[in-house]
Amino acid sequence: MTESVRPAFHGFEQIPLREYAERAYLDYSMYVVLDRALPFLGDGLKPVQRRIIYSMSELGLNAAAKPKKAARTVGDVIGKYHPHGDSACYEALVLMAQPFSYRYPLIEGQGNFGSPDDPKSFAAMRYTEAKLTPIAEVLLGELGQGTVDWTPNFDGTLEEPSWLPARLPHLLLNGTTGIAVGMATDIPPHNLNEVVSACVRLLDDPDATVRDLCEHIRGPDFPTTAEIITPAHELVEMYETGTGSVRCRATWTKEHGNLVVTALPYQVSPSKVIEQIAQQMRAKKLPWLEDIRDESDHANPIRIVLVPRSSRVDAEQLMGHLFATTDLERSYRINFNVIGLDGRPQVKPLKALLSEWLTFRLDTVTRRLKHRQEKVERRLHLLEGLLIAYLNLDEVIRIIRAEDEPRPVLMARFALSEDQADYILETKLRQLARLEEMKIRGEEAELKAEHEKITAILASRAKLKKLVKDELLADAKKFGDARRSPLVAREAAQALSETELVASEPMTVVLSEKGWVRAAKGHDVDAAALNYREGDALLAAVRTRSTHQVAFLDSTGRAYSTFVHTLPSARGNGEPLTGRFTPAAGASFQALASGEGEQRFVLASSHGYGFVTRFENLLGRQKAGKAMLSLTPGARVLQPAPVGDLEQDRLAVVTNVGHLLVFPVSELPELDKGKGNKLIEIPKAKLGTERVVAVAAVAPGGALVVKSGSRTMTLAWKDLDAYLGTRATRGGLLPRGWQKVEGLGTE
Repeated sequence: MTESVRPAFHGFEQIPLREYAERAYLDYSMYVVLDRALPFLGDGLKPVQRRIIYSMSELGLNAAAKPKKAARTVGDVIGKYHPHGDSACYEALVLMAQPFSYRYPLIEGQGNFGSPDDPKSFAAMRYTEAKLTPIAEVLLGELGQGTVDWTPNFDGTLEEPSWLPARLPHLLLNGTTGIAVGMATDIPPHNLNEVVSACVRLLDDPDATVRDLCEHIRGPDFPTTAEIITPAHELVEMYETGTGSVRCRATWTKEHGNLVVTALPYQVSPSKVIEQIAQQMRAKKLPWLEDIRDESDHANPIRIVLVPRSSRVDAEQLMGHLFATTDLERSYRINFNVIGLDGRPQVKPLKALLSEWLTFRLDTVTRRLKHRQEKVERRLHLLEGLLIAYLNLDEVIRIIRAEDEPRPVLMARFALSEDQADYILETKLRQLARLEEMKIRGEEAELKAEHEKITAILASRAKLKKLVKDELLADAKKFGDARRSPLVAREAAQALSETELVASEPMTVVLSEKGWVRAAKGHDVDAAALNYREGDALLAAVRTRSTHQVAFLDSTGRAYSTFVHTLPSARGNGEPLTGRFTPAAGASFQALASGEGEQRFVLASSHGYGFVTRFENLLGRQKAGKAMLSLTPGARVLQPAPVGDLEQDRLAVVTNVGHLLVFPVSELPELDKGKGNKLIEIPKAKLGTERVVAVAAVAPGGALVVKSGSRTMTLAWKDLDAYLGTRATRGGLLPRGWQKVEGLGTE
């Protein structure tokens, strides 16, 4: 039997790569979640923030001290407690000093600490100075009173607090954001007075619901005075679930006809908003706006002036559009994901969060009281020994002078403890001689009273709660302020459509034979008299309005559309439609139409087929157009004829050789697209030479204008009876001399 051979140990462990990667990633994930990205519920701080605050307190940088270089603080933090990058540490310090980022800044900075326009424009840490603000005392005041656990720092040479003994729920006061692995936190800032009021309510009534607490905490309170427009019921739902969103909107006023923005939503850059508005102006998407100016200064940190084109501009409508299309209105995600007292991250509703913090606070106060109780008991014990020494002063002095080891002799002679004997021996003779019995007994009485009071509080849950409540109210009175973000329930802003942004003006769209388009103001435009490029001439023109769309039909029957107000002015030659659309190779533009969506048109081809369709069917967003009119080989698209009344109007169809047929428009089918039905009979033998040149819809009482060269002939409504027939028939022949028809019109 052979003995099994054990693998040699080389000083390292061999494990599968998959197992190692999984373990390493989980370790990293837990580190990011617990030690970097998420705040602790008790003090509301992330580790880097806690270490900065603690290091500054150790450097003596309290509110009453002179500030020191920020580089000194950062050096202490990363050298003693936080072995990470100095730039990230300094950025965390700056954030706690920015009054536009923190609702209640914990650090007071001197120098350039950034601006609302660019929060990261702060100066380097070698130039700036910092110290703690008075409200930081809320986090640090009880640190040395046995209220926290201490842990070794990263190299084991120092100790740092595991948390800070916050007297207020700082987590809600300043909020926080953080992205961990697989989870994130987004907690908005709140008003100190409202939060304290809710805590007091919960202490008095532990069964209070979230809705009850929302009577006190009405919503977030950002550092800016922009409006919170989220409805109250949505805010309550957010606090009930711990997740949701809050929408903020800039505030504005009217001054001398101008619109002045005086406050922006939280963390919105004024320069970015101005650039967003200017970009719309350059793209001609804000014709109502004449100019925009930034008049912000020290007296008015936010002052953006919008100058309308005229006093007739609807200010509410314009601002509503800007709210919807720029950062003047912004939504913030809310996610109350924090590390609880059990050390686990969890999304907590408002009541759970406040209840758990109150548990933390009650435990902290209990630890503080017990720590003080122990100190009082020790001091009373020492005072008892000191009183014995005073009453037997001569004997004590004799023992100290005569004995080589006075400590055990004193303990035996006066029944003293080791601590009492050591304290007597450490007291200078000069001080011992000056001690007075009344003074010792007075201090003893005060300490006994304090001890009784502490013992009573620790023995009564009600008294402990009252102490916490009184301390909360005292801090609220000292540091509380009025709400900054007004709560105004409003509907979310809606952007105006492109047509609503344009003034409705009469326009004439002109299309040339070579596919160049332009738009002239007014309806009294002589399109033929406009200047055209060499070799080009008028093809067709339609009267419309600047708020309408215009559709173009190419030689393949495809339709393309665009807004009239986007077309170039008629002062020049216009622009080629091929720059806006991408028709098939060899295709040319042959007709155009414009109107409102429900407007009916007759679409027809030169081979005598057509149908009725709504104008909206010609519209589309594709640059390649949409199939509209099916053409037989060799057919040409005719200019669409607008229809007023499907039941009353007559359709006139004329060929180039003078055959005119008039029939009710109702005889034509209404289609979305297709070839349509036959309009007029053209003998097969004449298909090569005879073709339909125009169609026109004539309203009752109207007249038809027949064009031949420079001549025109007007046929009144009753004159059309001579050419009235059934659809798809031959029609009647126009009088001699009018058998070379080039077009039709109506009056």
